[in-house]
Amino acid sequence: MFRRKKITSVTFVLTNNKKVLWDLTFHSFRVLTIKRQKNMINEAEFRKVFSRDRDKGFRMLMDYFQKPIYWHIRRMVVSHDDSEDILQEVFIKTYRGLNGFRYDSQLSTWIYRIATNECLRFLEKQREDLANEEEMQEVLLNKLATSEYIDYDNEMAVKFQQALLSLPEKQRVVFNLRYYDELSYEEISKITGTTVEALKTNYHYAKEKIKEYIVNN
Repeated sequence: MFRRKKITSVTFVLTNNKKVLWDLTFHSFRVLTIKRQKNMINEAEFRKVFSRDRDKGFRMLMDYFQKPIYWHIRRMVVSHDDSEDILQEVFIKTYRGLNGFRYDSQLSTWIYRIATNECLRFLEKQREDLANEEEMQEVLLNKLATSEYIDYDNEMAVKFQQALLSLPEKQRVVFNLRYYDELSYEEISKITGTTVEALKTNYHYAKEKIKEYIVNN
């Protein structure tokens, strides 16, 4: 159902006094001065299509969410192959759950919650064979070193991704959802089941740890 795609770009932040976006490709490295705008799926239109043709409605949902959900997963588990496996599981669960979805939250929030839980479940299963969290981080760093995730000729890019993988899992989830996916703290709270205040604290600590890692490594 899902075709394998070559990964060509990843966005990240240079940690200094102001936030800037970078577009990192295998062939170029340039500053982006305008932040991308998040376009929400038209849920009313989706409901109309889904009520008439379940499969067509689901394809509409996949077309919109496949790329952002893939990248959300990829940032958590690093490996492309693992990400595609998890992505398929996410959409299988989404398809099965759509009939019971009551639209008491946004579709995007619901799907991100499924994806986040699947990532955490996958990482927890991997952690069962490891002695501690440091070994888990080492596993992810090794995957990073052997994947087409970033341009390894760019030292800052490598340091930034290593810094992300050195974060505690909760902080990494919050940072990814807040920065990369541009979700509000209220949305992230519904996805993770964590209070807004705790999320703000985790995000602050994540930024500080990223800065410290880059400076000291």
